[in-house]
Amino acid sequence: MPEEDFANLGDDRSLLLVDDDEPFVKRLARAMEKRGFLPETAESVAEGKAIATTRPPAYAVVDLRLEDGNGLDVVETLREKRPGCRIVVLTGYGAIATAVAAVKIGAIDYLSKPADANDITNALLARGEALPLPPENPMSADRVRWEHIQRIYELCDRNVSETARRLNMHRRTLQRILAKRSPK
Repeated sequence: MPEEDFANLGDDRSLLLVDDDEPFVKRLARAMEKRGFLPETAESVAEGKAIATTRPPAYAVVDLRLEDGNGLDVVETLREKRPGCRIVVLTGYGAIATAVAAVKIGAIDYLSKPADANDITNALLARGEALPLPPENPMSADRVRWEHIQRIYELCDRNVSETARRLNMHRRTLQRILAKRSPK
């Protein structure tokens, strides 16, 4: 990491990472520590809100979908306890509506998984009107489509017929897509 990025961190380098994917959050914590942050992890909305209330950090990376609820609840708590906190929302299910909701309640950026530590650092340290650089490894169009189909499938309680109807797609076509592995 360039030396000027350490200077951009300032004195308070505390970072809250909230994600229920334990291997991912541990890897991200190690990577962010190498970039000069002082990470603390949480794997649920309840843990994230508790840390945000007792030790509000200067920076936060919050997954949108957690097992016990919505990561936006953690974002709201962070905004209440530390209005200047720079928050990036992560999710594997990118959607315009949730991106707008995240930004409206105070997130500075919204990244789709898989986002790497460089993408996250760029988003956290972006200042003013400057937009962060585009991700080095963005999801392919096929992957975005696959993620969207998976999200609708889960929202329809894994009902193929209902999912096909909502996606305006033939049921057999959907079954073939669901039977394949996710694209890169």
